[in-house]
Amino acid sequence: MSRNFELLQKLGKEQDIVVPSAKDAFPQASPIAAASAAQAAAADNPGIEEINGVVHQIFLVPGAAAPRTVVFASPEQGSGCSWVCAHVADVLAARFAGSVCLVDANLRNPSLHSQFGIENHRGISEALLQPDPIRTFVRPLGLPNLWLISGGSSAEAAQGFLASDRMRLRMTELKAEFDFVLVDTPAMNASNEAFSIGSLADGVVVVLKANASRKQTARQAIEQLQGGKARVLGAVLNQRTFPIPESIYKRL
Repeated sequence: MSRNFELLQKLGKEQDIVVPSAKDAFPQASPIAAASAAQAAAADNPGIEEINGVVHQIFLVPGAAAPRTVVFASPEQGSGCSWVCAHVADVLAARFAGSVCLVDANLRNPSLHSQFGIENHRGISEALLQPDPIRTFVRPLGLPNLWLISGGSSAEAAQGFLASDRMRLRMTELKAEFDFVLVDTPAMNASNEAFSIGSLADGVVVVLKANASRKQTARQAIEQLQGGKARVLGAVLNQRTFPIPESIYKRL
């Protein structure tokens, strides 16, 4: 087990979840394709099983405490936070009937639209600048219960509003419109937006990069989230490589 997970266990509140490398989990596949094949391919694709594990450990908590609005954040860039957020939303929508909305609040580097192969226009940045109902900024994706609000084309103008009352109001709208809301945020070492948006959600999932995220950096990020009254739900160790078992290696 990595030191990142040992750190989280010492804090006493976080769950640890392992997700293998993005390329190993879903080679040459879009999130939609991966989710559509989730049940059929689970036995042959360990990456899907790991994403299923994230969905169950985070969203299927017994009782009223089960989170419905979750922020995905990472201490630093390059952890694959957007990839994890997109695939968790995809599998959540594929496995359950509830409506799921992805929100790309990483206005510094929006990327969720590219993962689903759609254009990035009229997204959350426009929603923060315009008074129209939140539904007018939502884009349907390949599954009937999955939607996306991209970063939008006014990212620079709207960036300062992510920590404002306007974002709070938009989050309230999203909670009323959808059963699940998953929000991708900028790296915590680049801005404070993950902390402010995290305090508006039911909880935060911290995405760490295997063999890269430093223990001190992870500890500081989690302490800052908790200090900002955000509930840390767990940590995803992304891009971890798994050795090939000897019995399989001999067959190659």
